[in-house]
Amino acid sequence: MSSSSGALTGPTDMKFLVLLLFICVPLAEIALFIQVGQIIGLMPTIALVILTAVIGVALLKRQGMTALARAQEAVDRGELPVDSVVDGVCLLIAGAFLLTPGLITDTAGFLLLIPAFRRSLARWLFRKLSESGSIEIHGFGQSTTARRPHPAGGTGRPGPGTGPVIEGEFEDVTGGEETGGEPEAGRRPRDPDSPWRP
Repeated sequence: MSSSSGALTGPTDMKFLVLLLFICVPLAEIALFIQVGQIIGLMPTIALVILTAVIGVALLKRQGMTALARAQEAVDRGELPVDSVVDGVCLLIAGAFLLTPGLITDTAGFLLLIPAFRRSLARWLFRKLSESGSIEIHGFGQSTTARRPHPAGGTGRPGPGTGPVIEGEFEDVTGGEETGGEPEAGRRPRDPDSPWRP
């Protein structure tokens, strides 16, 4: 009973957190915009928001091309471009933050443009998701999917088609002698020394 309730807690908490962010972040952006506007003025504040967005998009484009080149090099070497994929996802989120008007989202976008920060964040997220069992990592020819254990007291016999295959020939040893007649035409006479003879 406790396991099912624990399974529902994770997604519920995540939905609540996302809803909280959608409510709190815009309110915090408005409050910060007003505070900065009172200090440096309205027009300089608007210019600052536009300038950070332009600079962020330029940096995003540059780092995005670099991540794409690293991914192509990893694929050419026959490796999984995991780091490049993580960088690409973080850069995509950073771009969304930078294009969203606001000082808080611009700050979050600039933080995701720092390679050391986004990789530390990615490692932390992967560790949390792995501990919760929410993700499985698959590689070339590998899988982390575990086999289902045999039930307690079970024999653990393999399923159909998994046992050894024995090739051989068979012959009818119940013909001739039991009926008192000769072997049927076309049948090979029995070998008296055959170990399969009863």
